[in-house]
Amino acid sequence: MLRFPLLGRLPLALSLIACFFIGSTLIGCQKSNPDASKAVENTVLNLGAEDILQLSTTEHGTGPVITGSLQPEIRADLRAEVSAMVLKVYKENGEPVRKGDLLVSLDSAVLRDNLNAAEESLRAAAQSLEGAERQYQRIKSLQSQGMVSMQGLEESEIKRNSAQSEFVAGKAKVAAAKQQLERTEVRAPFNGVVSARKTSAGDTAQIGKELIQVIDTGSMRFEGQVAADQMGILKLGQRVNFRINGVAQTGEQLSSRGTIKRIESAANPITRQVSVIVDINSKDRPPLVGLYAEGVVETLTKPALMVAESSLRREGDKVYAWVLQSDKLSKRSVQLGDRDTRSGEWVVKTGLATGDKILRNSNSSFKEGQSFTLRTDPPVKVGP
Repeated sequence: MLRFPLLGRLPLALSLIACFFIGSTLIGCQKSNPDASKAVENTVLNLGAEDILQLSTTEHGTGPVITGSLQPEIRADLRAEVSAMVLKVYKENGEPVRKGDLLVSLDSAVLRDNLNAAEESLRAAAQSLEGAERQYQRIKSLQSQGMVSMQGLEESEIKRNSAQSEFVAGKAKVAAAKQQLERTEVRAPFNGVVSARKTSAGDTAQIGKELIQVIDTGSMRFEGQVAADQMGILKLGQRVNFRINGVAQTGEQLSSRGTIKRIESAANPITRQVSVIVDINSKDRPPLVGLYAEGVVETLTKPALMVAESSLRREGDKVYAWVLQSDKLSKRSVQLGDRDTRSGEWVVKTGLATGDKILRNSNSSFKEGQSFTLRTDPPVKVGP
């Protein structure tokens, strides 16, 4: 029961009048709520061309599913070819490199001493060869004059040949020492990017230890796996549409396409899958390595009506789309088919037809039969 303390101080007639007006006001407020909610439902939507999507058929590819990751076709795992301590690493992960850039330097003190010793041995061998050659020529001249026996000439020739062999061996030792010294400087074999740095200054690099990895991001390819029972329908040159997880493109995952470059002749004995190499189109090549991707090999293409996920509204197991009919919205039930791996759109089986106009972005606040108007954007002014 409502109580009004001030009414007790007024005469009875005035109290009755006040109660009448207050009661009328409360009743009026209660009756206005349904009208207000009804007015909200009858709100006219103001739509522009960017809010409307007219459906048309597009090409939809179907075929075996392929899963895998992005890998560079050109990659170099640079390893230590000599045992030495790492002095300095010049590049970090992700840094671009040019062919011939110094990436890692190893301690070369011992190898430099070995080169100096080999050069000294070569110098001594060269002097011995020069002396043996002069001696041989002199004895050869004397033998022609009958002053030296044939045996003396043969012994001089043997010494000359031995000195020549030592000289050739000395040259080989110098070349090997130079090669070992050059291997203390690890350089980029091609233009690319450092993808993995696996050593630091102070490490002891044994022969075969991986130091740094360089990849060519321009040679990216999709290395995927296909079920062995689908191997019979795969062919070189078939188009593959796939989506790359982890790279966004206008709010969705990046889509790329390529062609089958190589099909392995044997299946993996554990997974029973066949490895497939897909050459990615140069304009679609992403810069990241190792990202997971999945797609479809287009063994069959056919026209289909497709719609984006943003244009659909899901309520439990049912799917709806807002269709524009005359000047009102119509909530229409839609039956979907497969999802196109390349675009992420759904194939429409029933519920929509070519030429239908639907809302590009569905919203839960829309009502069945809600009116709308099409907005005409004013022309853009040029100049002041």
